Amino acid sequence: MKLLSPSTVSSLTTVAALAIDSASTMAAETDALLNGIKSKDDKQRCRAWQNAAAVGTPAIAPLAALLMDTDIEIARAARHAIENIVHHAGRPGAAAEARAVETELISVLKAEFPSIRRMALWMLSEIGGDNTVQPVAAILADPQLRDDARCALQRIPGENSMKALNDALATVPEEFKFAIAESLRKRGQTVNGYPSKKLAPTLSTQVKAQRAAEKK
Repeated sequence: MKLLSPSTVSSLTTVAALAIDSASTMAAETDALLNGIKSKDDKQRCRAWQNAAAVGTPAIAPLAALLMDTDIEIARAARHAIENIVHHAGRPGAAAEARAVETELISVLKAEFPSIRRMALWMLSEIGGDNTVQPVAAILADPQLRDDARCALQRIPGENSMKALNDALATVPEEFKFAIAESLRKRGQTVNGYPSKKLAPTLSTQVKAQRAAEKK
């Protein structure tokens, strides 16, 4: 077995120490953010979510858990913090950061509570790419969240999201195909059948009969 030189051992030790130090720093920053979000002080809570982008990806999952907090102000601040992280990561020139946030949000799609999964869907519609399409398309089978998933696919650019919508048009329940068709039209595709329900009257009207009576 070939032994490492003292200089190589020293270099590896330094790298390991830096990695440990970085992980400790991130954990401390995440804890500080969460404590700020959970603060009963309005100003401290506001400062925390406004500065959440500096913590970034590691904070997404624990912040998502706070969306179910019984204190509505804490839940609202947690959501603002996630939005701040997502929008910051979506800035031009930050592709690697955006993909890291995307990966974390995809994991949040497995959360127990529908409201947390719904938040993740909408945040993914802001930052998601091809990696997002399949896990979002799978949620089209969930009656509770399928419309959120449809809207997310509508907003995610690229051919993969278009294909997912087209595939869904053949597989989703009949009553939901009208919504899928509407999303495809929003993306510029012509869809035969399943006309927009926005154009269909939902209430009966007496206007035509009244005009006919006036002409007499």
